[in-house]
Amino acid sequence: MKRSVIAVACFVLFFLTTPIYADTALKYNINGSSNWVPYYISNSPENPGILGELVPLLLANANIKIEKHSFPPRRTNYALDNGWLDFDFVSPSRFPNNDLGELFVQSSAIIAIEEHIITLASNAKDWQSSDNLTGQEIGTVGGYFYHDDTEFTRVDFSSERELIKALYKDRVKAAISGDLPALYWAKQLNCPVTLAALHSKGHLVMRLRKEHAALLPRINAAIADLQSNGTVSRIVDKYTK
Repeated sequence: MKRSVIAVACFVLFFLTTPIYADTALKYNINGSSNWVPYYISNSPENPGILGELVPLLLANANIKIEKHSFPPRRTNYALDNGWLDFDFVSPSRFPNNDLGELFVQSSAIIAIEEHIITLASNAKDWQSSDNLTGQEIGTVGGYFYHDDTEFTRVDFSSERELIKALYKDRVKAAISGDLPALYWAKQLNCPVTLAALHSKGHLVMRLRKEHAALLPRINAAIADLQSNGTVSRIVDKYTK
């Protein structure tokens, strides 16, 4: 009788302490855009970028399995729309009316994203308002959308890395960049820049196909846990400070 009680107790303890994973693994594209540094860093397994490190921790914390796929970055949206992938990470501020579309639900905010006018410290006093952009030649990244680019003359470069170099070569006096990419490349190039006036702000969320909406409470709880225990800040600081 005692053995039976002990056996039942052990089974209950095992059940309570063993992670319960979602039955279906969520399909995810491991290839981030080469221009989306430091969120993804290609061909760098030890330092794969902020999301490269955060995604496995987030899903493990939520007890959700990941099925990794390797689509070209430009195919991600098509694959998501057709159900070949189940989630990615986006900023709703980049979508009309912050609407991700009828196929998707979104998680709680993971990382704040700000876009600033960036410049050298010696010029920072001239760029303390977004109104200072009007009529000026401003460094931008080719293919990126800027909500007010009719107000200034775009000078397109291939990436945020090239924007930093352009500032130091005096090709432009100011540029527009996300804060984390600017800080990352300033650190990598040893070329400090100043984040001047705020240009836009938003946040990064998980964009999840609607048929998996039941997993959102688990995902949001994992996000809150990684934020409260300092994991998100630690990973961001690793790439920007």
